[in-house]
Amino acid sequence: MSKKNELAVVAVSGGMDSCVTAAIASKNFELAFAHINYGQRTEKRELKAFNDIADFYEVKEKLVIDYTHLSKIGGSSLTDKNISVSKADLKNKKIPTSYVPFRNANILSACVSWAEVLNAKAIFIGAVFEDSSGYPDCRPEFFSAFEKMIDVGTKPETKVKVETPIIYLSKSEIVEKGIELKAPLHLTWSCYQNEEEACGVCDSCALRLRGFQQAGVEDPINYKLRPNYI
Repeated sequence: MSKKNELAVVAVSGGMDSCVTAAIASKNFELAFAHINYGQRTEKRELKAFNDIADFYEVKEKLVIDYTHLSKIGGSSLTDKNISVSKADLKNKKIPTSYVPFRNANILSACVSWAEVLNAKAIFIGAVFEDSSGYPDCRPEFFSAFEKMIDVGTKPETKVKVETPIIYLSKSEIVEKGIELKAPLHLTWSCYQNEEEACGVCDSCALRLRGFQQAGVEDPINYKLRPNYI
């Protein structure tokens, strides 16, 4: 069987990073899309983006996983409405309020379970090392350790690689890669707090806007505010 006929599970939030990751994965694999509902503020809008991107890539295998226990656990401004979503501070080196405790481990665990059932050969996740000063579960060593855990915790015949193809790219490089691969960036959603019009001032909007601005490209989605982050 050629690699193109092998299956990969792609964790697709609906954001730019996961969209570009899906575009990269589509070059070598058939795709199965997994989306995690963890009680985040913008889940409805993220789910729409997930479905729109899945339609764009004609993905037949889709799974929406209910992980709302993460909102019950709390500890994040994305899942607890009593915690305000912080305005962007791109020089901040501390863990931001938007960090969802151990979220990527939860996402990967669900994707591994599904990958084992589907006999998928890889899991793609759009983690970015640029974010890791704030998010400890975006570090390359985290994914390396998790891959070892997959080997120990699955059937002997299960061989699943964790692929993080954009982990060392800057946001501007991710924008450029998305344009190069004709990824549907106009269908994506990144805002942490709004579902109708992106706020432009949360961490996620700021990182995304700065990426587009550094790439010299207009971000195709609508924003309430478009500050200059360069």
